Amino acid sequence: MCGIVGYIGNQEACPILLAGLTALEYRGYDSAGIALANGKMVQIIKDKGNVAHLKEILKKSPPMGTTGIAHTRWATHGEPSQVNAHPHTDFGNRVAVAHNGIIENYSVLKEMMKSEGVRFRSETDSEVLSQLIGRYYTDGDLAAAVRRALLDVEGTLGIAVIAFDNPDILIGARKGSPLVAGIGTDELFLASDASAVVSHTKNVIYLKDGNLIEMRKGGVFHTMTFDNRAVNPEIQHIEWNADALAKGGFNHFMLKEIFEQPETIRNAMRGRLLAEEGTSRLDGLNLVLPELRSIQRIILIGCGTSWHAALIGEYMIEEVAGLPVEVEYASEFRYRNPIIDPHTVVFVLSQSGETADTLAALREAANRGATVLGICNAVGSSIARETHGGVYLHAGPEIGVASTKAFTSQVTVLALLTLLLGRMRRISHADGMKIAKALAEIPKQAAKILKKNEEIIEIARTYYKHNNFLYLGRSYNFPVALEGALKLKEISYVHAEGYPAAEMKHGPIALIDKNMPTVVIALQDSVYEKVLSNIQEIKARGGSIIAVATEGDKQIAKHAQHVIYIPETVDMLSPLLAVIPLQLLAYHIAALRGCAIDQPRNLAKSVTVE
Repeated sequence: MCGIVGYIGNQEACPILLAGLTALEYRGYDSAGIALANGKMVQIIKDKGNVAHLKEILKKSPPMGTTGIAHTRWATHGEPSQVNAHPHTDFGNRVAVAHNGIIENYSVLKEMMKSEGVRFRSETDSEVLSQLIGRYYTDGDLAAAVRRALLDVEGTLGIAVIAFDNPDILIGARKGSPLVAGIGTDELFLASDASAVVSHTKNVIYLKDGNLIEMRKGGVFHTMTFDNRAVNPEIQHIEWNADALAKGGFNHFMLKEIFEQPETIRNAMRGRLLAEEGTSRLDGLNLVLPELRSIQRIILIGCGTSWHAALIGEYMIEEVAGLPVEVEYASEFRYRNPIIDPHTVVFVLSQSGETADTLAALREAANRGATVLGICNAVGSSIARETHGGVYLHAGPEIGVASTKAFTSQVTVLALLTLLLGRMRRISHADGMKIAKALAEIPKQAAKILKKNEEIIEIARTYYKHNNFLYLGRSYNFPVALEGALKLKEISYVHAEGYPAAEMKHGPIALIDKNMPTVVIALQDSVYEKVLSNIQEIKARGGSIIAVATEGDKQIAKHAQHVIYIPETVDMLSPLLAVIPLQLLAYHIAALRGCAIDQPRNLAKSVTVE
């Protein structure tokens, strides 16, 4: 999860490293630090707090040097503190290491080195790496010391390493945690995410697991495996630019990303939706038509918001294509004995393409012989590389920790998949055209909902002091209720629960009173009358109701205190519209409560540790 930045070149490294940390702060913000090598002295400054706090410290005496590493932390082992902040040094203060991941055998290694007289300063597992590298750094060959240390450790890592007495070298290595190298003109960059290097270069290498890169002054680099076999890496070109990382006049990245959804939904469909033919094309699946027709079962795997998108996908595919679908939490999938046969296709969903649990599930499914396909946003990510094929979202970088545009892009891709499978298996051209044309209208309809922002702010003003919410939906919009509740929990720290509306009377109705607002997705769809009955049950118990309803529905206003109207669409696409008011409601409640919306406590954007 943590953010790593490295630089080696001819410029002063400190400003470049700090700018990189700012771009990566969504990956962790418990503490931050920087280390520079200039061949003369140890220069390491770190402290508890965010990157802005580190910048204030560095204003007093900015460190000098053209080679350095930096880190912004999301705590795993050891509480956020100055001593637990990265980078970590070895016992002799010769090397510095920034680490993302978890060293699983750190306690054994730590006790071994302590018995040799090594004194540890921190509570972290990461310090074990710096101490090991320092232990092996005896002949001036930093790359050899890193390789030797990595053979001793078990777990996941993405690391950047410098030696204070050798400013002409920077080492990066990856095993399980993402790391990207930026290739500039006579300068090189290292980061856990391309967003930290895109303002300097668009040419990057996404390191593969078990690979190490040795960077030297003058833009020279060599890539090798941990056992010192040469690797010829592929240099890729980043499609988006640094402007995508700016807030663009919005107060928070999350709000900007909510408002980008008309365009990102359109991008997810571009070149794939064949409206007049009533179908879609998804060439990235790398499956020919006979293979698609032979699918007998689909498993959709994700975590958090991606799991909610998958649940919508289950409803879509089963209804339209007639295929049985199971939705699995990635974190649970590999810890049981999933049944997979040659006719089962597994789709893994992840915004970052680096989610540790999802990657582990992917590998488990592949080991069992499944065809594994990815739906992710990050080109060059681990999921993109390790799946047999897949579909990119093309949503651009999502900086807000609480996912918004990635969710609607995932649902859009699942709708395209549903349309493709449905036309091949059971629905007519006319029915396919109806879905396709409705899908083509979604971006314009989403833009119309965003114009209700001021109206939603007023609803938020009424309820932002409440500490408990209930979210209800049925059919396609039960997962939307789950997602709406998750958004509120993530960024406002308000307790919220999502339920199928009919399940309310099997327990949650006991919570209903005047202090427990209920958000109900009550669209004029196949379950509309059922949802109205559920609303009456809440109303009879004195509960306040915020309804998301279909434009033109005059009946709903008789039952709810507040109504947010959205355009009408076909049932299977309604989640794409119904979720937007819930995203805005969560955002404005969090803003009114004074919360750190883009950097909610205890959370990080990409969960790259188990």
